[in-house]
Amino acid sequence: MTASQSATASTVRLMVLGRRLRDLRVGAGKSFEDAALLLDVAPLTIRRMELAKGRWKLPYVKTLLEEYGVPEDEARTFLALVREANQPGWWHRYRDALPSWFSGYVSLEEDASLIRAYEPHYIPGLLQTEDYARAILRHGLRNADEELERRVAVRMQRQKLLTGAAPPELWVVIDETVLRRPMVPADVMRAQLDRLIESLEQPNVKVQIMPFGICAHEGMYGPFHIFRFPHQEISDIVYVENLVGAVYLDEYDDVTSFREALDQMCAQALPVQRAGDFLLGIRKEL
Repeated sequence: MTASQSATASTVRLMVLGRRLRDLRVGAGKSFEDAALLLDVAPLTIRRMELAKGRWKLPYVKTLLEEYGVPEDEARTFLALVREANQPGWWHRYRDALPSWFSGYVSLEEDASLIRAYEPHYIPGLLQTEDYARAILRHGLRNADEELERRVAVRMQRQKLLTGAAPPELWVVIDETVLRRPMVPADVMRAQLDRLIESLEQPNVKVQIMPFGICAHEGMYGPFHIFRFPHQEISDIVYVENLVGAVYLDEYDDVTSFREALDQMCAQALPVQRAGDFLLGIRKEL
């Protein structure tokens, strides 16, 4: 999976359908070349469909399902799921203010059942106050107030995920540096700490602090996120952001390395039960 993932379609839903389409092709004894010949396209087109790269053309899917011998009622359900997955996400209306490579992240976030993360620089976006988000995002923009406000709006909209009907579990490890670095005015940081403390009351939110005393740990290379989904067809996906884009990793060995690193960091960080008192202590110092 790469940063060129579709910016509009539901990434995870198409991935599930892509794996299913691959299984149907293999079960029917068809090669990439066989399927491509049927549609008069290059074999790469079939590969891209099965890897959920971009939107799917319904006539292509319908023809393939017929060729693979899928019963009519099952094919009808499959096509309905494709139509739904092809629909733009809510974030599509903010595409002018979002980097193209970040849209895939929002799609993964929307469909995840568990989001784990290590953050050594900022309060995680899903837990930021509006004023904190505005102050942080302003650092990357110059003379672009309208774009800034649209980015803040996206961040606030994303946070509704945590209080929805079926919210994911959010489990983050935050470096103590994030809480003490004077990146925002003191009053903004106090309100942000209040927001973090309040979030600890949510049953689906866990926050751990990596204290200064832990001088070396597995996350010293930088921030990352791990997404888990309620679909057994989809493995965990790791998101790593850099200055000019992002990388999405789903190979078993890669994901395992990040997962084991985060497990080790959770064992080193302050327990979840101590986060509230620790945050209150820092707030009193501001």
